[in-house]
Amino acid sequence: MRVHSRVAPTAIALASLAALAACGNEVTGPAAPATAAAPTVAPTAATPSPTADAGAPPEVIEEPATPVAAPTVAKTQGRVRIYSGPSDVELTPAPDTGRGSTVIQLNGTASTAIGTYVADGQGRTLYRFDKDRAKPSKSNCNGDCAAMWPPLLVKSPGRIYPSGINPKLVGYVERADGTCQVTIDGWPVYLFAKDTAPGDLNGQGVGGTWFAIGPTGERTRPLGGTPTTAAS
Repeated sequence: MRVHSRVAPTAIALASLAALAACGNEVTGPAAPATAAAPTVAPTAATPSPTADAGAPPEVIEEPATPVAAPTVAKTQGRVRIYSGPSDVELTPAPDTGRGSTVIQLNGTASTAIGTYVADGQGRTLYRFDKDRAKPSKSNCNGDCAAMWPPLLVKSPGRIYPSGINPKLVGYVERADGTCQVTIDGWPVYLFAKDTAPGDLNGQGVGGTWFAIGPTGERTRPLGGTPTTAAS
């Protein structure tokens, strides 16, 4: 019995560490102590260094690069985590199997034609539909509509990394088929089947109801100031 009483706390501690790792919490060791740099004395014009080459340019000392801070979780919805900014490491999302991707990137993208809009991690333009609802969120694009305007889906457990977008405005809404569609300020977001390259805006103004979505969920301005009338 004494052996059991000693082993149990150790087993519990190990199980707790495993649970933390499974939840995505990094366990980091103590930081290495900083090493004091040796003092240096810069030569002056009056007392040049005896070994300096009078014709050589002054030595340029580069400051060390400031490390990029890792994003933190700004918001959690269900089993989807929305982070405080773009990932500090290169992301390789798994292929979308029709139910969504476990990793989503959202990038605020400047455009002289329509203003700042949101694109996904592949540079594809994201759109909103005026016939949807934002508060509460609801998609009204299904069937043939969703074939032409594929919803941007996140698969649970998932991660969303927004850049240039307030993470508090990012979330998802459950669609009629049970999939989870990414939203910005409540507006469900979509791709357009006729956009074939990063930066394409072929869906802008279609039917007077489809517009590239801005970083706060707003409609971006029409191309040329007049919505297109192509069939949706």
